[in-house]
Amino acid sequence: MRALSCFLLTLCFAVCFTAVKGQGQQVRVDFYKDPFTVVVDRSVMVDIPQQFSSESFKKGYAAVNAAKCRPIIDSLLAYKQEHQLNDWLYYQLVRRVAQQISPKEENYGRYTFYKWFMLNKSGYDARLALTSNKVIFYVYNTEDISDIPYFMINGKQYVCLNIHDYANANLNDDPPVPVNIAIAGATGAFSYRVTMMPDFMPEHDIEKQVSFEYDHKKYYFKVKLNTDQQKAFNNYPGVSFETYFNIPLSKETYGSLIPLLKKNMKGMNEQKGVDYLMRFTRYAFLYENDNDNYGKEKRLSPGETLAANYSDCDDRAALFFYLVKEIYNLPMIALLYPTHITMAVEFSQPVGYPIVYKGKTYSICEPTPQAENLGVGQLSAKLKSTPYHVVYAYEPSGR
Repeated sequence: MRALSCFLLTLCFAVCFTAVKGQGQQVRVDFYKDPFTVVVDRSVMVDIPQQFSSESFKKGYAAVNAAKCRPIIDSLLAYKQEHQLNDWLYYQLVRRVAQQISPKEENYGRYTFYKWFMLNKSGYDARLALTSNKVIFYVYNTEDISDIPYFMINGKQYVCLNIHDYANANLNDDPPVPVNIAIAGATGAFSYRVTMMPDFMPEHDIEKQVSFEYDHKKYYFKVKLNTDQQKAFNNYPGVSFETYFNIPLSKETYGSLIPLLKKNMKGMNEQKGVDYLMRFTRYAFLYENDNDNYGKEKRLSPGETLAANYSDCDDRAALFFYLVKEIYNLPMIALLYPTHITMAVEFSQPVGYPIVYKGKTYSICEPTPQAENLGVGQLSAKLKSTPYHVVYAYEPSGR
């Protein structure tokens, strides 16, 4: 893993934090379609000095743990269950609740403390660690996560949730020292897998027009997107190919794109339809590599690729995979070369340049623009003698 240097992200969302007579403060977060509301008792407000220390966090925990904090946790967990939020999307809600209890820009240590407290009380094994002037927030994770710092305790991996808040931070120069606070029941692993996409605020829906040409005919699409959904993945780290390939589209995005693709492909055989999807992914979006676009490597999910102004080969591989899976559900493999990633699909009869993997033959389907106008089964000449690794193999269930 490599430390990631990011800029400070300012949270942007509609919220309401109002006094409730005799009770405390009412927090309302309008991020997902249904608002989250909870009354925060005054006893939950604890003091974490701007010049924080391990002792100040321990005292803060003792105070908030003795306060009337249970309604906050119960409300969060009930909302999580009702809306089937995966861990990453649940954490986006926790972040926004913490922001209302203690604004990030007023006291970053206290804001981080509340995020840490709510995750722990939700059952996750989250940890705090301090450098000379930073509070670093980690969570137990068992997945292959890249581009964010991590540390190991007794063979368990803890990944950093807040490195994006410290621009150009190198934790090797100022190693964080753990704050040892034992919390009963906080043993669960945090997962970055997103298998369900919740509904976001419809007021923040937007339309993006895309088009491409196929068989001398121009095809136009109005893809529905949501700006809140895009914000939810702003700090999403580098996850495995399997994880980000399978992040689903929202209902609105799916409904605006997949039925129209199917309509346009009506009457095409399987190979022709996959060729259509390959060229849609290749030519309906502008290309730019991640270093030029973001200043670093950034893997985009299918929905993010649709929303982005520019995308590169791994983003298009994910989008192509998702479209073929949704429409044809064919076996596929992702081929990672030293500077490129492409896809191969298993048809009933192989086409063109064969890729044999575990006794099965796949046909190359290049979803990224190349110097050559590659059809199904054609591999770029510069890659034919280049070694590759299969980094993800998809086999539909029941086959």
